[in-house]
Amino acid sequence: MSTSLTAATAVLLLNLGGPECLDDVEPFLYNLFSDRQIIRLGPPFLQKFIARRIARKRAPTSRANYAKIGGGSPILTITRRQARALETSLAENGNYLVRPCMRYWSPFAHEVVTELTAANIETIIALPLYPHYSMATTGSSLADLERELQKISRPPCLKIIRSWPDQPHYIDSLAKHINARIEEMGKEGTAVVYSAHSLPREFVDKGDPYVDELHMTITALEQKTGMTGHLCYQSRSGPVQWLEPSTPDMLRTLATRGIQKILMVPISFVSDHIETLYEIDMLYHDMAAELGMELRSTPGLNDDPLFIEGLRQLVLACN
Repeated sequence: MSTSLTAATAVLLLNLGGPECLDDVEPFLYNLFSDRQIIRLGPPFLQKFIARRIARKRAPTSRANYAKIGGGSPILTITRRQARALETSLAENGNYLVRPCMRYWSPFAHEVVTELTAANIETIIALPLYPHYSMATTGSSLADLERELQKISRPPCLKIIRSWPDQPHYIDSLAKHINARIEEMGKEGTAVVYSAHSLPREFVDKGDPYVDELHMTITALEQKTGMTGHLCYQSRSGPVQWLEPSTPDMLRTLATRGIQKILMVPISFVSDHIETLYEIDMLYHDMAAELGMELRSTPGLNDDPLFIEGLRQLVLACN
């Protein structure tokens, strides 16, 4: 990534963030559960108190899971690679600075905004690395960024890319990985399973477009690959009603239907992290084996050139 801070336009890759080492796990969870936009823990004045208790209780299990994937989340390392690749690809189109901007771990919005203010950036393009809009992901990240920009007397012009569920290069990149895995596994007896991050059902009931946009991606993918699949949801927690079916329930259902092989596509994730490296490649892999099935997954898009070209097209269309 360029070290020059003379770019007229900054592109911020908005993402969740993740603990970089095991000591970061509890404070990361605290930051996550403190966000009232995604989860309301009692009255507002008790949110942070309850969040701290939940983070302390869940930290040992989460640390054990992160230890299984190397002791921390690779999401910042991967997002930095994506930023470098995107900045390089944009160089022929103008003067751009591309930076990660995380919601629940460093670099936080206030850190990135401080850097951009010092660089006299004129325009910021907010590019969420969540293809599908939800108030719990893109909505929360944008609200955090906008709060920080409001603290500046003369903030840069903010342009927002809201979502991109059927961006052609994003679809092509997913389809490429699906086709490659199907060629290895064979179509016979193989079910394609699209696993997305779950969401409390009340969000969708209030008009959140997340599920509709997931189906936009699936429709575009199935037209490209000629294969149909099953949508399910992972990573749910807490005593609220979540989107269904859950990924474990889907695996059980497919096992009863005599399916022998599962190709799992982490459809709402564009970077490898705990949900792909642990939940899918370890937890669900082992669960499928216990049910008598083989489970393989498509790799994260990460800095796949096709995917980076899709991000470049999104930025250029936003100007």
